[in-house]
Amino acid sequence: MHKSALTRKTYKKWTVPVFFLFAGLLLFAHCSDQEAPALQLTELQEKALAFTSPLPEHAFEEGMNQSQEIIDLGRMLYYEPRISKSGILSCNSCHSLTTFGVDQTPVSLGHGWQKGPLNAPTVLNAAFHKSQFWNGRAADVEEQAGMPILDVLEMAATEEHVLEVLNSMPEYIAMFQKAFPDQDNPMVYENVGNAIGAFERILVTPSAFDDFLKGDANALSERQKNGLEVFVEVGCQACHRGQVLGGEIFTFFQTPRERELGTFNLGRYEFTERESDKHFFKVPSLLNIAKTYPYLHDGSVWSLGETVNIVAEDMLSRELTDEQNALIVEFLQSLTGRIPAYALELPILPPSTPATPRPNFDI
Repeated sequence: MHKSALTRKTYKKWTVPVFFLFAGLLLFAHCSDQEAPALQLTELQEKALAFTSPLPEHAFEEGMNQSQEIIDLGRMLYYEPRISKSGILSCNSCHSLTTFGVDQTPVSLGHGWQKGPLNAPTVLNAAFHKSQFWNGRAADVEEQAGMPILDVLEMAATEEHVLEVLNSMPEYIAMFQKAFPDQDNPMVYENVGNAIGAFERILVTPSAFDDFLKGDANALSERQKNGLEVFVEVGCQACHRGQVLGGEIFTFFQTPRERELGTFNLGRYEFTERESDKHFFKVPSLLNIAKTYPYLHDGSVWSLGETVNIVAEDMLSRELTDEQNALIVEFLQSLTGRIPAYALELPILPPSTPATPRPNFDI
């Protein structure tokens, strides 16, 4: 075949597909310049988004120090037992990250085997709460983090002891300087809480429910979707709303065990001393609720299903059927999230020096 004829045939063979390829690229470029089409949500997804929203990546607020240096320091202090009076208790003792930020006991054991008065809430996602503790006596996780260390029932330390421990190890001195580079003397007690709080602000646990809220209608099973429908139908979202399905308001509540024994915790009244706040407690978050047993502020109920029935009856005046209860529990299972791998990595703590205070088990 003549060369020119071959060229003409080859040209014809490739001209049409190249033309369509070029046109397709132009169309794609034009579409990419346009706004992405709105995500089509199901009616159930829209219902859920009316009272909650997906978790963000972290809980830092604008202007906060969120450097890796302060987070690294906070993680070490979270796991550091030597800042307690006994030298054996750390934040992780009562808020173990291996058991979803709680100790899975009715009340925690502190210094000298003393019992705490209330069940220890989870530290996971706690930074999204409007206030901290069952009675709301701390404004944020930074303030909260410094309080158990000094509580005589918990870690029973003093500010002087904590700073003496940290100043006795050159590694900690260097870490405080890196975490707070704008401060001439960063080794102050307030910064212990600031660093631990920074670490807690990354303890965010996205779950299948977050995927559902972001648009994946198949992230939940059919029974979990039915459970969400029942959750909304009976009115659970009236209190369990916001990013963490709780942590926003205080409600009057007395547990069945308290009523049986006739002994009641005063709740928010212990902080505000207002008569109207007696027996008022912060509504807990429902995130990871299937893992953070036992339940209620006194840790007196171990069954999630039983807890659902108690709260429905006491707070909503609703007696759930067995199927309604089972469906709500199915939905609550979808709230079990993914703990950041970094948080679960145990840090290697600096070795003690001759200047490091020795453990003290005296009450």
